[in-house]
Amino acid sequence: MSLKTAAPAAPVQRLRKPSWKDPRLLLGLLLVLGSVAGVTALMSSQDQTTQVWTAGRDLPVGTQLQTADFQVVSVRLGDAAGAYLRADEPLPENTVAGGLIRKGELIARADLSTADRLDRKPFGLDVETPLPSGIKPGDRIDVWASMPDGRNGYGEPRRLLEAAEISEISVSESVIAGSDSTRLLVLVEDPDLPGLLGALSNQAKIAVVPNPSAG
Repeated sequence: MSLKTAAPAAPVQRLRKPSWKDPRLLLGLLLVLGSVAGVTALMSSQDQTTQVWTAGRDLPVGTQLQTADFQVVSVRLGDAAGAYLRADEPLPENTVAGGLIRKGELIARADLSTADRLDRKPFGLDVETPLPSGIKPGDRIDVWASMPDGRNGYGEPRRLLEAAEISEISVSESVIAGSDSTRLLVLVEDPDLPGLLGALSNQAKIAVVPNPSAG
């Protein structure tokens, strides 16, 4: 009976420690570092804030703007930061509000203008009849005028302005008559000025009617 010789056992392969020169290890390390850097940059950009101006009070159209009217806030604006006036920027000289800026709103560069560039100019009207409840700057009104008829009365009213925007409202009490009168600043285009000035110079009675459908 013959004996079979056992086959020699295969040599055991030992795992080698990775070397710093292994390109796969270097590539993996670079990917990890790049990922960490990207996340850090993203979180940093999202956490960046910009100090900008906001209106400390309502600023009607045509108001001469000054930094005393503003307050500083820190906000995250991202790509829109360039559209607003930063708190570290000087306010240009002779700047007026080009549109109604309400209290608390950010001061957008588009809101800045100069008096000679305004296509509508504030015009003062004194109204003796009470205004409807709730009317405020920014609302639209129709302005009517009744001319004196020469017989201690007034003629039929005619509309001088349609859908004029109110810029500012103030109420004062007459010491003599004891009655309240309302001073309105309405935004008027140049072609409408002669009619208004003619009515006021002829002591017309002015009345306003809300025009909620406009705006």
